[in-house]
Amino acid sequence: MKMPRLVWLLVIGMAVNVTGASFIWPLNTIYIHNELGKSLSMAGFVLMLNSGASVVGNLLGGKMFDRLGGYISVMSGILIALVSLVGMVIIHTWPWYPIWLILIGFGSGIVFPSIYAMAGVAWPEGGRRTFNAIYLAQNLGVAIGAALGGFMADISFNIIFIANLVLFIVFFFIALFGYREAGNIHRGRKVEEVKEIVDKSRFHALLLVCAAYCLCWVGYVQWQTTISSYTQNIGISLQQYSLLWALNGVLIVVGQPLIRPFVRLIEDKIKTQIAVGIGIFIVSFVVTSFAESFMMFVVGMVILTIGEMFVWPAVPTIANILAPEGRVGTYQGIVNSTATLGRAIGPVAGGIIVDLYDMQTMFYAMIALLLLSFVFLKVYDRNLAEE
Repeated sequence: MKMPRLVWLLVIGMAVNVTGASFIWPLNTIYIHNELGKSLSMAGFVLMLNSGASVVGNLLGGKMFDRLGGYISVMSGILIALVSLVGMVIIHTWPWYPIWLILIGFGSGIVFPSIYAMAGVAWPEGGRRTFNAIYLAQNLGVAIGAALGGFMADISFNIIFIANLVLFIVFFFIALFGYREAGNIHRGRKVEEVKEIVDKSRFHALLLVCAAYCLCWVGYVQWQTTISSYTQNIGISLQQYSLLWALNGVLIVVGQPLIRPFVRLIEDKIKTQIAVGIGIFIVSFVVTSFAESFMMFVVGMVILTIGEMFVWPAVPTIANILAPEGRVGTYQGIVNSTATLGRAIGPVAGGIIVDLYDMQTMFYAMIALLLLSFVFLKVYDRNLAEE
């Protein structure tokens, strides 16, 4: 089944966008803590505000998609983020750096659910493959951006700010000329009325699966925050830490053939896919809690990556299945906002735990949250109404 041209352009745009963002996001905690001289708790608070702005952007972007179409919503978010990135290049001292991060989070937050919703509408028969393609594009960007970001940061953080801006300008032109047809797709859709009871049951199911998704992200984001700072304290270089994320992105791209046979076995059991992924996340945190060398962190990252390959593409797929006609943007906005909420809570919670206790306590807390996510996953579809 051939992927439509618009979906290809969405995939390319996502790869370019995430490559630029990946120059800096894995290093945000290090920059705030080491370069700007702020505490881990403050760094976590700044990233929480960034993610909080993204949550608002996600919800707004989903609503904008349903009401105005994908082209307008994407371009609006891009323009907000673009202006903020220009500001970051010009001035990136305290307190301007967190201000730009908050505005970038808001603008990018509008973009992401719109891209997922556009992809789902443009290629509905693609199913999981539609969202897996976007997911692979994101991680290709992570692999390239994270690998280069560490090397550039060793020279100067100014370089990564400029590189991020340049790639975002490229993304702006891809969207400007490539996503216009998305407006026609939106105008051609017929919004149907849905039974209130079906709508409510679907919405409640979405919220439950998103609760599990959020808890997974609270744990996952520790690799970008508390664990990143911890690696610096035990003598792992910025280049080595960035290579962990490059490895993450490469594994997701090249590892697809390795997990495909297993995914096919449970292709119609998305709930099982997520459960398997969460279990693998737990194994990763157990292994990493004993890590004292770079190679042990590599092992932990490999296991973490396998887990996310099961979980991350499955949740937007569930949202696309659950969404009533005319509300796919809203549902994708909720999915993205709960992921972002996890990224907001994670840094500040992890930072406070480490500041008050130690890294081992943080690992135990994250494992407990992942176990709790199983509960939400188990019951999310229990009360779905029969259609």
